[in-house]
Amino acid sequence: MRTLGAAYRLQLRIVRADPDYLMPLATIPLFTIVFVSIVRHAGRDDLTEYALMAPVLIALWQLSLTVAGEIVADDRWLGVLELAIAAPASFPTAVVGRVLAVTSVALLAFAEVWAVAAGVFRVTIELHHPTAFVLTLAATVLAMSGTALIMAALFVVTRSARTFQNSLSYPFYVLGGVLVPVSFLPDWLEPLSRVVFLSWSAELLRDSLAAAPLDALAFRLAMVLVLGAIGFVAGRLVLERIVRRVRRTGEVGLA
Repeated sequence: MRTLGAAYRLQLRIVRADPDYLMPLATIPLFTIVFVSIVRHAGRDDLTEYALMAPVLIALWQLSLTVAGEIVADDRWLGVLELAIAAPASFPTAVVGRVLAVTSVALLAFAEVWAVAAGVFRVTIELHHPTAFVLTLAATVLAMSGTALIMAALFVVTRSARTFQNSLSYPFYVLGGVLVPVSFLPDWLEPLSRVVFLSWSAELLRDSLAAAPLDALAFRLAMVLVLGAIGFVAGRLVLERIVRRVRRTGEVGLA
């Protein structure tokens, strides 16, 4: 926990010194305007909740990918990645703490969406199930921080994190039902989407805005957390194996 807390505080200081980490937040108002305009032009005001929640999930996913990649890329460029890996503190735990710091800040995306919806479209976001909404956001942040370990493991052994960052965005938006519900996907894709925690998060966030009763909250929250934990465990195992190898071969700066 000391390593996690220290990494969390370190990343917050880095963000204050280098706001470029939060650049994805600058695109959130644009995404909101585009998505809400699409559903309104189509005469589907009933899908407004989908259009409003999509930018929030996009911001969280983009920032988790960005930080997971930039931590490795920047530390390598600054010549401190070798020291971070050689340190007695757990490198995977430090990565999770740093990603968690930025994804927590990324929750500001919801305030941006709220402001754009009210200011541009005169739409008020009503939280009919506020407790479920807050719990879902918290579970999603944890799941994304854990899943980011898999990304970090890939970034340690490649020269260009950007390649993976660019290729891992939109496929997960589709599989996660970020804007288009999973039920609209081809039948053969639906089972695959269920192993992507974003699909559970997206549905829960949208349902928490609806007036209808919220079913199976505990089970659905558990699925977000379990899938995130699976990503964390898999990423940690892979990253620890890679760290042991690069410690032994001294290839971390040349990967």
